[in-house]
Amino acid sequence: MSDFRNFINGEWVSTGKTFENRNPVDNSLIGMVHEAGKAEVGAAVDAARAALKGPWGKLKVEDRVELLHAIADGINANFDEFLAAEMADTGKPHGLASHVDIPRGAANFKVFADLIRNVPTESFGMDTPDGGHAINYAVRAPRGVIGVVCPWNLPLLLMTWKVGPALATGNTVVVKPSEETPATATLLGRVMNDVGVPAGVYNVVHGFGPDSAGEFLTTHPGVDGITFTGETRTGEAIMRAAATGVRPVSFELGGKNAGIVFADCDFDKAVAGIARSTFENSGQVCLGTERVYVQRPIFEKFVAALKQRAEGFKLGDPNDHSTNFGPLVSQEHRRKVLSYYDKARAEGATIVTGGGVPTMTGRLSEGAWVQPTIWTGLPQTASVIREEIFGPCCHISPFDTEEEVVNMANATPYGLAATVWTQDVSVAHRMGRALEVGICWVNSWFLRDLRTSFGGAKQSGIGREGGVHSLEFYTELRNVCIKL
Repeated sequence: MSDFRNFINGEWVSTGKTFENRNPVDNSLIGMVHEAGKAEVGAAVDAARAALKGPWGKLKVEDRVELLHAIADGINANFDEFLAAEMADTGKPHGLASHVDIPRGAANFKVFADLIRNVPTESFGMDTPDGGHAINYAVRAPRGVIGVVCPWNLPLLLMTWKVGPALATGNTVVVKPSEETPATATLLGRVMNDVGVPAGVYNVVHGFGPDSAGEFLTTHPGVDGITFTGETRTGEAIMRAAATGVRPVSFELGGKNAGIVFADCDFDKAVAGIARSTFENSGQVCLGTERVYVQRPIFEKFVAALKQRAEGFKLGDPNDHSTNFGPLVSQEHRRKVLSYYDKARAEGATIVTGGGVPTMTGRLSEGAWVQPTIWTGLPQTASVIREEIFGPCCHISPFDTEEEVVNMANATPYGLAATVWTQDVSVAHRMGRALEVGICWVNSWFLRDLRTSFGGAKQSGIGREGGVHSLEFYTELRNVCIKL
């Protein structure tokens, strides 16, 4: 695919304004993306609104479930095409994209299809003042047209994490993928048509944020709810837009996640786990670890072991199955990450490893590469400890007591995730309660049961996704009271 058009009401829509989509591996041109204006966004919202009143709105739950399973099967039937598109957009190594991004992207439809088939609602009998009786029971109704604004780090996975429950509960969607990663959202439109999803149920509009598709979608009065994953500053702008018309939002926003390693941990597993949580997807994971706290008796040993891990990654062509570390998503994002590498140096960090740009050869020299990087020696007020970087880097600090590390870990405006490494079950339980985060892993990271709640505390988000928790945003819960 070299021409990324908007997908509106089941049809491909070109516009007179395009922008480039480039491969971060070597900065080569993948294709041109058609930017949606107000007219295209308005048409997509109108199509989604009409579909609610059309065949889609009249489907029985079982028929909707069958369609969602067919969508998942359609992704898997075109697995190689989705994989190639995701790898080209993001630069992800083959092993990561083939084992995480595409399988989870398909699974999200099946998980929420099966959920909606089985989820119960409450009912209560009550006595009335006149000596009679009444029954109250709940009905879930779709919220309506959902605006889905997607990030670039896990484009298919995080988009379907929202579209799956939205469609399962009977809503229609207008998806605005990141301008950096338009391919798989566009490709999914073809699957929707192939499996018979009615026109207007799934729409895709391409573009940027301000004065482009993102702003036009989030300010459109025909959108009944907005779900967004991305940085906190963008979430604030979307929230201001959603205030007009008092429309609900569901946000998973920025993070500055802590990894806490106690001296009694299984050392090798802790090193491997922190290496993964810091460097996987080149650090471009909202749940990734950028602050590491290690209990003092094992601090020096841990720093040396993590350094060895960081220096052991193989950077290279993502199609080479031995490659396990890719570039950042874009040249623009590389400039941001490198600016923090400069800040760390200026603030007096000890650079344990990395801190710059690797030497790449041939066409790869034009890519958005940075080195896996570890720092020590900075105070907790340093910018690289306070601010989200979203790159393959972390700062490691020593700690002595449980109380001390809880205070350091919680001293942030964010509260998305944490990972704790200890063999003391009492410490594990105490940390799980004390850390101000939406999800706390103990002796693991990124281990997800899709039935559980997912979301952030403080400035890391609003609301929860996953399992029945997603229903709170994607449905309106009505109470019906019948006097007998």
